[in-house]
Amino acid sequence: MLQSIPFLPPEASTHATQVDLLFLFISSVVVFFSSLIAILVIVFAIRYRRSTHRKATQIEGSLALEIGWTVIPLGITMIIFVWGTVLFFGLNRPPAQSMEIYGVGKQWMWKFEHMDGQREINELHVPVGRDVKIILASQDVIHSFFVPAFRVKSDVIPGRYTYAWFRATKTGRYHLFCSQYCGTMHSGMVGEVIVMEPADYEQWLAGGPTEGSLAQNGEKLFQQLACNTCHRSDAAARGPNLAAVFGSTVTLNDGRKVTADENYIRESILNPQAKVVQGFQPIMPTFQGQVSEEGLLQLVEYVKSLKSQQAMPNDNRNPATVSPSEATTPKAKVPSK
Repeated sequence: MLQSIPFLPPEASTHATQVDLLFLFISSVVVFFSSLIAILVIVFAIRYRRSTHRKATQIEGSLALEIGWTVIPLGITMIIFVWGTVLFFGLNRPPAQSMEIYGVGKQWMWKFEHMDGQREINELHVPVGRDVKIILASQDVIHSFFVPAFRVKSDVIPGRYTYAWFRATKTGRYHLFCSQYCGTMHSGMVGEVIVMEPADYEQWLAGGPTEGSLAQNGEKLFQQLACNTCHRSDAAARGPNLAAVFGSTVTLNDGRKVTADENYIRESILNPQAKVVQGFQPIMPTFQGQVSEEGLLQLVEYVKSLKSQQAMPNDNRNPATVSPSEATTPKAKVPSK
C-alpha cells in the first residue's frame, strides 16, 4: 500500500516501511487536528458573527473537558515518542554480525573501502539480504550519508566515526546523497548504492584489484610508524599491549573506564594524551597530520583484527606484529589501550 503513495521514494530496506508508517501517522495527526481547528474556526466565525447578535455559552468549569484536552494530546504524543524511540534505537544499533564497510566523505565525493581492500568512489556495492554497517568519517567538513530508498541518514563529522546500517531487500541501484551543505559543489556530491545478489556480489568483490586487506595495510603502516617498538607484550613495553583491546573496557590513569571502540582507537592515535591507560606514562607522540584518513581506517581495522590474536606461549613477540594469518585464540585478560 505504501508503495502506491507517489511522493515516497521506493522502499528497499528493512527500515523503510517502519519509517514510512511513523511518518504517515504523524502526518495524519497533523492533518486531522489542523483540519479540525480550521473547520471549527470557520463554523464559529459564521455561527457567531456579529450581525446575528448571538453569544456563545460561557463555560465556568468542566472537569471532563479539562481531562479530555489533557489526556488525548498526551496519549498521542506518548505514542509518537515510544514509537520513535524504538525506531531510533533500531536504526542506530547495527546487529553484531553485520558486514562492515568504511566510508570517507570529502569535498566532494564518497570513498568506500571493503574489508578485503576493494575500493570505490561514489559507488557502494552491497549484497541483498545482508546487514551492512557503514563506518563513516569526514576528511574535511560535515557531510551526511543519506540513502532515501533505505530511509537511512547519518551525519559524517570531522574528528570522529559515525555509523549507519541497513539491510537491503531489493536488488537495484539507489541514489546516495550528501544532505548537509558542504561547500560550493555540494549538489554534485552524489553516488549510488548498488544492491546485488550475494553470488554476484562475491564475484564483483573478487574481480577488482586490491592492495591487500584493510588489516594487512594497517599492519604495514603500524610497523612503518614504529608503533610496534612501544606496544609490546614483554617487560620492555612502553605502551599498552593491543591484542584483544578492541571492544574491551579500559581503565585510565584518572580512574575512568572507557570502551575501546573505533573512536577510542582513533583518538589514541591523534590525541594520545587525552586518555592514558592506567600504568603507563603519557609519552606517546601524536600522529595528527602524519596519517591520512584512509591510514587511520587501516590502523583501526588492524587493531580490531588483533581481537582474535595472541602470542604463542613462551613467545615474546609483540602480538601487534603477528600477522592476521597467524591468529589464534585470544587471551582472557589484556589490559590495553
